[in-house]
Amino acid sequence: MSIGSLQYTIPFWTSISVANHTAPTCIEICAGAGGQAIGLERAGFRHLALVEIEKEYCRTLQTNRPDWNVINEDVKAYQADRIEDLDLFAGGVPCPPFSFAGKQLGHKDERDLFPEAIRLIAALLPRAIMLENVRGLFAPRFKEYRQHIQSSIESLGYRIYWQLLNASDYGVPQLRPRTILVGIRNDINTTFHFPKQQEKRCSVGEALFDLISENGWPQAYQWKEQAINVAPTIVGGSKKHGGPDLGPTRAKKAWASLGIDGSGIGNNAPDADFEGMPRLTNRMVARLQGFPDDWTFAGTKTNVYRQIGNAFPPPVAEAIGKEILKCIKKRG
Repeated sequence: MSIGSLQYTIPFWTSISVANHTAPTCIEICAGAGGQAIGLERAGFRHLALVEIEKEYCRTLQTNRPDWNVINEDVKAYQADRIEDLDLFAGGVPCPPFSFAGKQLGHKDERDLFPEAIRLIAALLPRAIMLENVRGLFAPRFKEYRQHIQSSIESLGYRIYWQLLNASDYGVPQLRPRTILVGIRNDINTTFHFPKQQEKRCSVGEALFDLISENGWPQAYQWKEQAINVAPTIVGGSKKHGGPDLGPTRAKKAWASLGIDGSGIGNNAPDADFEGMPRLTNRMVARLQGFPDDWTFAGTKTNVYRQIGNAFPPPVAEAIGKEILKCIKKRG
């Protein structure tokens, strides 16, 4: 952004609201707490519908964007009417069927929603497609299923692009590798390119210093000097999981190297008398995930942590969304 002769970059945790009723249109499934939607909104898309099965997640979406058409429904039951000139169909279909932390049942897992995504793509025939999932989808055991997904979408008239992206390469202070599928309709004679990586990574210390020092913790400056790397991937967990924590033993060791107690989520930043390693609050975790600070979450502490931990980082969605827009242009 430029003001006069001053050039600067707005941090991702600063809110930027986009209200443009002539903007390219988007329908999103498995919208979660809005991570992908925020990024696509910032890229310039206008959401016609966001489909999400979890009520608390829908409350979060409606609280922050009352003008969004949030549909609290199972994707399997969602019947999208044919919309002329839909620009983008997007979604973060459930990760457990492909996660290294799960049983990796793939298409045999009842939570696999790729077939539903393909069904809706066939009904809507959008100009572009964007689907994200965990790194596990790129495992050799799923090669045949990936080929099935690709050929199914290609048969509908699309060119498919797959790539593994790390959120840390796009300004997010967290590694978070994700597989990204982008489809461009064949009548759009433009090649899609995934966004270029940023040269500089944002460290945990840089991202969280103001939050972790807000209650006067005297060791905050020393902590910042220790937290010079990006965070390990934040784990959202599932309903079967107990209370919120920052992952398995290996992840907790990585958090400890950053001066963070990964055994749970704190209620507040450390105060002036605090000794030891602080815990992250949900607001801190949200910032590490790329959410703007004014994005509020509905639900209990544990539910909010899962909303944040299972989200797609907005800055990554924004970067991909801008590249998609270069292909499809704006309507009219």
